[in-house]
Amino acid sequence: MRHRKVGRKLGRKTGPRKALKDSLATSLVLYEKIVTTETKAKTIRPIVEKLVTRAKIKSVHNKQQLSRVLEDKKAVQKLLDVLGPRYKDRKGGYTRIIKMSRRQGDGAAMAQIEFV
Repeated sequence: MRHRKVGRKLGRKTGPRKALKDSLATSLVLYEKIVTTETKAKTIRPIVEKLVTRAKIKSVHNKQQLSRVLEDKKAVQKLLDVLGPRYKDRKGGYTRIIKMSRRQGDGAAMAQIEFV
């Protein structure tokens, strides 16, 4: 039974799952829009929302915390210099998920996640 269990396993063990989430979050920050499966989009949404909330206040501590999740230094700088100030007055809800047609090969539900 999975009562009160939080999160999705995405068919991977802990290490590869964490690496997948981190790389998807990095790609979303760098490109501001990515197409992935609906489940992966729903999984990284809260992660990215928390990163943007942290990036609103530019400090050394926040930069270190963002570097723990994001793999690329350019992504950290973009969050602090571009995305943080862009959403300074917004309380939350920085991303949107748009459902798309199913993938040709295996019929997986696809979605586009992007910044508002």
